[in-house]
Formats: sequence, structure tokens, C-alpha cells
Amino acid sequence: MSRRAGLGRGLEALIPGGSPPASGVSQIPVERIIPNPRQPRTRFDPDELAELAASILEHGILQPIIVTQDENPDRFVLVAGERRWLAARQAGITHIPAILREANDQQRLEMALIENVQRADLAPLETADAYRQLADDFGLSHEEIAVRVGKSRTAVTNTLRLLKLPDTVRDALAGGKISEGHARALLALPTSQAQAAALLSILAHDLNVRQTEALVRRLSGERPASVEKPAPPPEVADLERRLEDTLGTRVSLNRHSQGRGTVVIHFYSDEELDALIERLLG
Repeated sequence: MSRRAGLGRGLEALIPGGSPPASGVSQIPVERIIPNPRQPRTRFDPDELAELAASILEHGILQPIIVTQDENPDRFVLVAGERRWLAARQAGITHIPAILREANDQQRLEMALIENVQRADLAPLETADAYRQLADDFGLSHEEIAVRVGKSRTAVTNTLRLLKLPDTVRDALAGGKISEGHARALLALPTSQAQAAALLSILAHDLNVRQTEALVRRLSGERPASVEKPAPPPEVADLERRLEDTLGTRVSLNRHSQGRGTVVIHFYSDEELDALIERLLG
């Protein structure tokens, strides 16, 4: 289920759809632009930047960046398009097409966050830290954040919980040694020591997410299933994935004979349960 309609107060409300009119685009000196201090993305692949710089030299910059006026009238603050700006500098471009927008500190964060979320550019911890800034620095509730970025409230809450993991687990997630699914499964363990210990097992045995969930259940004292459940048919697996994307948590669909079955929605905290009930009941 797409939630792009939820972005009505976000980036789509500030950036014209398609190619913006020429009158709305200015050529701004690259050196007069400074990075957005609220930019949630912290890592840029050097090889990708080099490829983009080569493309800019060949074809130019096809999509304008977005900037706001700095307190210093001679400078502009970058809001969206930092990769294009960095690549333009690397390519030796002196001027870059830009759309000037009025925005306060909170709006700069929201626009940068929404642009990256729409393009699936942010790492999980970068997204979590951006949500934390919106919550802590600007007093937004999880529901308000969800509306601004086009996500479910449960998804926002689950992403924020990643910041509670110990440093070793967060480092493994940031370094790509484990996935966000692994990290979320570890959150079910009660202590940071247990989470760090489970991480060692994941890395040592190259466990996938389902195996990690089974490990967490064992460490939590749950009795393992006597027989391993076979993989669901492709159509069932696809439906489970769509339900998980919508609800922001794990969903199990069990089909029996004569069209009967069960749908199991998993949650890992009282807050997640409250969010699920609120979402399901409207």
C-alpha cells in the first residue's frame, strides 16, 4: 500500500511536480552554498559521487537542487540535492541550478528527510536519528512525524527504537553486517548485554532474520516449535510482505483447508501494540 498521499505537507508541497518552470530556477555559485546542518544522510559513496560527477560533465545537472537563504545574505543553505552539489563541486562546476525556498530549521530537516526517504536513500539509523530530531528538537509526536514523511506511526516508532540498541549492534547495522530486520529482532531481548551476545551468534553463524528471531525466542525462554514450518507459497509470502509494509511489523498468514486460516500480527512492546490497535481500529 502506497502512502505517498501522506506527503501532502512534505516535499511534494514544496517542489513542483515534473520539471519546474525556468522562472523558478536560478543559477547559484556552488561555493556560496553550505550544507544543511539538519541533513540526515551522513554517508556518501565515493564511487557513486565520482560516477555522478562524470555524468554531470557529460549531461549537465538535470534536476535542480533546493536551497534556502542563510542568515548571511551571501550564502544559501542546501535543503535537498546534496549528492548533486557534492558531485558538481567534484566536477569543477562553478554554478548549479537551484530552486530557492523559504524554510525554517524544522522545515529544512523535514524536506531533507522526506527527499531521502522517498528515494530510499537513508540508512535505518540515519532515518531514526532524523525522526529523533523531529521528536526531541521540535516536539513532534510519532503520529505527526508519520504524517510528514508518509509512513505509518508504527513504522516511525519501530525505527526510533533502533536508537536504543547498544553501540556494538548499531555499528554492525551501520556497517551492513546485519540488516534492519536483524536489529528489530534483537530489540525483543531485555538487556543490551543479551542483545550484544546474540549479535555475536548472528555474525558467527551467518543467521538470517528468521533464524535470528528463533534465536531470540530461545534466549527469551520460549519453547521452540517441534517441527520447522515449511516456506509459504509465493502468493502467501507476497501477501505477508504487503501486510508487513502496511502495518510496520511482522505478519504471519496461515491458510488451512476450505478457505479458513489465521493472520498473526506480531508486536514487541506495549507501545507497538497500542499503535497497531490505533491503526487497525482507526
